[in-house]
Amino acid sequence: MTTANYYRAEPQEALVMRPLADIVLLYHRPSGRTHMVVSPVPEILDALQRDGGGTAISIHARLARDFDLGPPDEALAEIAAHLAELADLGLAYLK
Repeated sequence: MTTANYYRAEPQEALVMRPLADIVLLYHRPSGRTHMVVSPVPEILDALQRDGGGTAISIHARLARDFDLGPPDEALAEIAAHLAELADLGLAYLK
């Protein structure tokens, strides 16, 4: 896992997000799968879609404008891990 990998999200029309209490149901149209995710995954996907992609470092910078992410090293590691998991699920991909 590295913070230098550049990720892109699936196009917005490929994903349907529906909040449900503290979780978000995320339906991935191409695979037909539904995922249950919690923050910060929806926010990471939103940042990837809105800005055309990014690295863990650039996503951290975008999210830090609106959220208290805690210690930068820990937050970067968590964001990088989430990006790798999103890629494993087919919800984002390495460019």
